[in-house]
Amino acid sequence: MADDTKGIDPDGIDPDDAHFSDEELEAALAGFEKEFSDDAASDGKSSDQDGASSDSSVDSSTDDVANAVNEAMADVVDPSVGFDNELAGLLGNKAKIALIVTRVASAELLAAFCQLSDISAECIGSNQGAVAVLKNLDGDGPEAAAKDLTTVVSGMAVVLAVNRADKLEATMYMQGDAGQTFAPPVLFNSTPRFVEDLMLGIVTLVQLKSQGFEVVNSADLNHDQAMDILARHTRQGRAGRGSRIE
Repeated sequence: MADDTKGIDPDGIDPDDAHFSDEELEAALAGFEKEFSDDAASDGKSSDQDGASSDSSVDSSTDDVANAVNEAMADVVDPSVGFDNELAGLLGNKAKIALIVTRVASAELLAAFCQLSDISAECIGSNQGAVAVLKNLDGDGPEAAAKDLTTVVSGMAVVLAVNRADKLEATMYMQGDAGQTFAPPVLFNSTPRFVEDLMLGIVTLVQLKSQGFEVVNSADLNHDQAMDILARHTRQGRAGRGSRIE
């Protein structure tokens, strides 16, 4: 009997039937290439869409965060001060406000002392002692001003109050050196009410002027004017003790 399994693949496939001609092989390969190209194009388009969607999502998220920050800053930034300056104050790179509290008799006299010490400040009069609102708030500018003032005016003791990033500090200066520090409540209990209000941002210098407080800008004085003010107050002081310098 003839061998019926001769020429039959173990899987039941006739090798002769599985043989491709050259033409059939080329046609099959061409079909695979076309199918692969179509799939790749489809995947690329899908990837582009996904990427665009992802980028759009990231941009939207970034915009939302930026808008939230701007809205939050709008609640705390004083437009008259300027965004950059206010931001520096919030971060502590620049003092939000700095005051020199003194026992000097008048705003005019303190402004004269500031002019002679090369300090730019607006001085507010008070029956408890004049207060200088410093203009140079960068870095250690307030501390330098307190040192300069107490160096030029020998024997004068002042308290420097500074608000940096909403942290209040009060330090006594004398003869150009920093000394004792005070807790803010202790300072506020011994100074005019407007000192606390200024330090906490409850009131502004403009508002104090409108309320009738005496305010003298040291920048409005030159050296000779400052010396005249000093001489006048010196004569007044001596006259009150029974003597007078002409």
